[in-house]
Amino acid sequence: MEALALCLFSAGLLICVFTGKSILLAMMFGYVLFFGYGLLRRYSVGAMVRCSLGGIRTVKNILITFLLIGMITAIWRGSGTIALLVCEASRFCSPSAILLVTFLMCCLISVLTGTSFGSAATMGVICVTIADSMGVPIFYTGGAVLAGVFFGDRCSPMSTSALLVSELTRTDIFRNIGKMVKTSLVPFAITCLIYWKLGQAYTAGAGSVAIRAVLESYYHLSWVTLLPALIVIAFSVMRQNVKITLFVSSICGILIAGVVQHLSLAQLVHLCVFGFSAESAEVAVFMDGGGLISMTRVFLIVCISSCYAGIFRETHFLDHLQDGIARLAGKVTPYGAVLITSVVTSAIACNQTLSIMLTHQLCETVVRDREELAIDLENTAVVIAPLIPWSIAGAVPLATVGAPESCLITAVYLYLIPLWNLAVQVMMYHRVQHRSDNA
Repeated sequence: MEALALCLFSAGLLICVFTGKSILLAMMFGYVLFFGYGLLRRYSVGAMVRCSLGGIRTVKNILITFLLIGMITAIWRGSGTIALLVCEASRFCSPSAILLVTFLMCCLISVLTGTSFGSAATMGVICVTIADSMGVPIFYTGGAVLAGVFFGDRCSPMSTSALLVSELTRTDIFRNIGKMVKTSLVPFAITCLIYWKLGQAYTAGAGSVAIRAVLESYYHLSWVTLLPALIVIAFSVMRQNVKITLFVSSICGILIAGVVQHLSLAQLVHLCVFGFSAESAEVAVFMDGGGLISMTRVFLIVCISSCYAGIFRETHFLDHLQDGIARLAGKVTPYGAVLITSVVTSAIACNQTLSIMLTHQLCETVVRDREELAIDLENTAVVIAPLIPWSIAGAVPLATVGAPESCLITAVYLYLIPLWNLAVQVMMYHRVQHRSDNA
């Protein structure tokens, strides 16, 4: 029965993907399917509703953070924070550095905002435009953007995926971030080297100068407009609550947008709810977006996904699969089992949130240490999901910057993270086995 339900759910997802229908339709179909499974297992309607609500309660902090992120991405657009970062970054764009700068700037914005989609819609679009003016193929820049926006999605204190992992594993997000940095140093360095070498073949144009001129003519830019970003950095270093960090940064951004950029109260309210909308068509191409409304679709996907998790846990839907994964861990190491599981769940789920939740439920008996499981999830499910061609995790950022799906090939950082950590785990496993054999 469990296999049949999963097959029907997978079929629904694939139909939506290949017909261009909203994935929310498939998610709703899946909820009806799994709710019906619970009824067939003789759970009452009330019990199934409680399971669903229990799953949502698990991620309530994530949902609140989603709304705050929607607001802050719009506020940073309106206050000129992102514009200033873009202008300063564009000064470093040179023939040899364009791909590397694209990757690093997308990393920076994604760390500051915690959203891969928002980072792609701002810095990603601008970097691709600059690179295109220099004659750099989008095949490379699209991959650099995708890799960069998921750098922060993995290890930003404002990242909803990082928050979700810490909530599921009941671990401290800042301890997780410290360990994530350690496990990503080598992949990050190799990625930077690859993008720098690829960029050697291209010559610069005037695209970066043109974009800088457009933004500087529209905004009043000074060090003051950088304050919202500095608040995020300072509060993160002090390990302040993420919601407090986002709230304080938002208030600061609203004041700057009103006083420095001269936005009216009505414009500020509209900004927070519906997103930033520039009066200049040239600026609108790069800066429009954000707001509470922009997070509606992702908010609903997370809600429905968390309902699945609650139902699965209560009905023991995944128990048989857990036994198989435990046997797999004995052959390919626990980390290898988590990696393989995350590939399968990412392919089935078509979104990052559900992939993380399913991988956690399936592997929590394989990796008993909660902090170790948190890092394993960050090094697998979080970065594997955007590599699945039909998953919205990678498809949305690529579509936002106008890049083809072939750019998945050049998002090298997303490959290096799981592969490097697999190599490290295998070496450690063999070392332990060798010591035990000698003993």
